[in-house]
Order: sequence, then structure tokens, then C-alpha cells
Amino acid sequence: MIALLRSFGLLLTLLLFAPPAIAQERGPVVLAAASLQESLTEAADAWAVKGHAKPVLSFAASSALARQAIAGAPADLFLSADEPWMDAVAKAGMLRAGTRATLLGNRLVLIAPKRSKARLTLARGFPLARALGAGRLALADPDAVPAGKYAKAALTHLGVWTGVAAKVAPAENVRAALALVERGAAPLGIVYATDARASKAVRVVGTFPTSSHPPIRYPVAQLKASRHRDAAAFRAFLFSKQGRAIFVRHGFSAP
Repeated sequence: MIALLRSFGLLLTLLLFAPPAIAQERGPVVLAAASLQESLTEAADAWAVKGHAKPVLSFAASSALARQAIAGAPADLFLSADEPWMDAVAKAGMLRAGTRATLLGNRLVLIAPKRSKARLTLARGFPLARALGAGRLALADPDAVPAGKYAKAALTHLGVWTGVAAKVAPAENVRAALALVERGAAPLGIVYATDARASKAVRVVGTFPTSSHPPIRYPVAQLKASRHRDAAAFRAFLFSKQGRAIFVRHGFSAP
């Protein structure tokens, strides 16, 4: 986390003190949930093809990015993986009025390394603790990161959280949790369906019922600190037919 904040701090410093001409040449700065890496990068590339300056994308856990936005980071857009962190930024008065809207939806899945033979049906009381054995359950920090909070809610709803809480390997963000399973450091993990789809090293063991956790929604908003002339236009592009199609190709759904 320290390394992440240092690198992000360096990015913000460069943006803050960049000469005006250089600052204008870059695209709008976008703070985005880690699970959006491939899809938002493709959207930014498509936007650049239209002749615009390519947006500067900063990916991390929504919790970390929300705190940066609240602290007044010189960014233009914030894409969160849940509503509560966007609520926190709104409560701090850091959103531009009238720009918040829900962009995407997602699903939550249980994953295992590609060669794993694990078989589980995700129903009430399913034997997750037994399937883990002496191993750990990889998921994003359940106390702060959206993917981890959704995972905890789902496991609690299914009555198995108490049995696996001590076996959790909390990760900095959902992609870090994915990496633990990809490397075989954890026999099972919980990530978004789009994360599993983006990896060739894991397979989906099962998909959690949507009724087991709060709806997974990705809100986007322009920040009050936004100064880039393309910020509002890029936000609109994400909602356009072309923008939506990009996210759908990566497995996201309409909210």
C-alpha cells in the first residue's frame, strides 16, 4: 500500500507541476477501480483514436482512490466499484454537481488456479472451509475494498463466513487477490467475473447468487477539481454505444 501511495503521489506531483502546455496535451486524469484495467484502457485508446489526448488512467482499490479524491487530488473523473465510496466523496463535497451516474454492473465469482480440480456449488452452508484445507482464501480487503466487502456479504449470507474468516488472505485490491490465485499462493479466491475473464491462469468454480450480496454497481462522476476540457466529453463517451460495447466485451453488464 505504501508503494502504491508513493507512486500515485508521484503521478499527482507531476500533474500538479507540469507546464501548462504539457498538462493540456495529456488527457483527463481518471481514478478508476482496479477491476477496470483492460476495459477502461481499451476505452481510452478508442477515445484517443478519435483525435483526443489519451486519458491518464490511475488504477487502484476504490477505497484508496476515494481517499485521494477527498484529499483534493488533481483528477478529473472517479470510477468506483461501489456506491459507498462514491458516497464518501460526495459527502466530502468533491463531486461536480449533476455528473454522478451508474455506468456498469458486474458479478462475483469463486475462482481457483487453472489446474485445480475443486468443485463446489455456491449454496447455503457449502463446504468452503473444507475445500480450503490448510490454504487461504484470497480476496480484497473485506473491511475497505468493494470486492472484498461484496465477498464478505455473500459468504455471510450463505452462512460460511465465520468458518473461513481466519483463513482469509486480504489483498490490497481485487487484482492483487486474483494474482494470489494465479500464482497458486491461494487455492481459492473471490473476484469479479470480469477479473476471472481477464486471466488465463484461473478458472471459475462458481458464480455467487446476486441475492447473496448488494448489487455490484460502478458509479462514475466528474470531480470538483476537474479542469480538463475533455473530462465531460470522455465521461459521455463511456456511456455512448461504442463505450458501452467495449465494457460488454470485457464481461460487464448494464447496471
